[in-house]
Amino acid sequence: MAPIEFRGSAAPTLGVEWEFALVDKTTGELSNSAAALFDRVVDLADSTLDNRIHQELLRNTVELVTGVCTTTGEAMADLRHTLGVVRAIADDIGVDLFGAGTHPYSEWSTQQLTESPRYAELIERTQWWGRQMLIWGVHVHVGIDRRDKVLPVVNALLAYYPHLLALSASSPMWAGTDTGYASNRAMMFQQLPTAGLPFQFSEWADFEAFVADQKTTGIIDDINEVRWDIRPSPRLGTVEVRVCDGVSTVAELEALVALIHCLVVDIDDRLTAGTLPREMAPWLVQENKWRAARYGLDAVIIQDADCNERLVTDDLADILTRLEPVARRLDCVAELASVSSIIDGRGSYQRQRAVFAQTGDMRDVVTAVVNELGR
Repeated sequence: MAPIEFRGSAAPTLGVEWEFALVDKTTGELSNSAAALFDRVVDLADSTLDNRIHQELLRNTVELVTGVCTTTGEAMADLRHTLGVVRAIADDIGVDLFGAGTHPYSEWSTQQLTESPRYAELIERTQWWGRQMLIWGVHVHVGIDRRDKVLPVVNALLAYYPHLLALSASSPMWAGTDTGYASNRAMMFQQLPTAGLPFQFSEWADFEAFVADQKTTGIIDDINEVRWDIRPSPRLGTVEVRVCDGVSTVAELEALVALIHCLVVDIDDRLTAGTLPREMAPWLVQENKWRAARYGLDAVIIQDADCNERLVTDDLADILTRLEPVARRLDCVAELASVSSIIDGRGSYQRQRAVFAQTGDMRDVVTAVVNELGR
């Protein structure tokens, strides 16, 4: 069994990955135009964009990535710069950036793969389910200083899974139908091998044994192919939170990044102090994921290992109060407080449904999501 080195981060650094779909300005359909967009980026020869714009599985997708940041404000400034450049290029080639977990009506059969042996192998293996992955999300990395903290942090974060999913849920519609779920993306993605909820390992050696078994049996070739919703990222020295649906506004992303940053640092503090509550059983975590995916901000979630239950928004209000001292340390007081704007207003899945209820046209839903990015 090969050891897995964890390159610890001396500080709780931040990195954010924000996925967008490319949609045609006229029809609102997904557009396989990522290659044209990337060619324009290369032509700019702008060093400030180095490693900031990534290709993904499908040619209808672009991912914006920050550098290593120390605060939410720094990460968002990084993203705003890249976003401004990419939006201008997208305008020139006749597409818009669409920030949500799924597209309301485009069909998977018309989408093209990005040329890559890794992606071709994924589709060859996963077949129909792999081809269905018209989904977009947000990933947030937070630096962890020591390897022995990583798995306890991952496990403790699972208690907050429904909160993060409910706040970000933005994928109610699929293939021209309202699915009845706030986050259909969460349900779709877990169909892939190695995706979904993480196993709740206690020791790093258990994680190493798992990865070794995965490689021995040909399930993965590289540790990055472990696509858990929350996972260790040993090469970067982070825990990566991949729970959130695609996000359509800078303000909402800012709130979610601050919340994740504060949660991880708070868990780290409590771990050091020996005050972490008992981990929730896997079946409770699984139920919470389903409840948040189904009901979003109206979900009644399981709060703890003793099976106490509470409306997710009520629980969030108390969590935000508890995290205020952490937010002061991390210089994100305003950003964390803005989580309340999502709670007090409407989540993306609710806004999308409201547009469709008013007009009866899913193209208007796409337009509304695209227009929100200007906020």
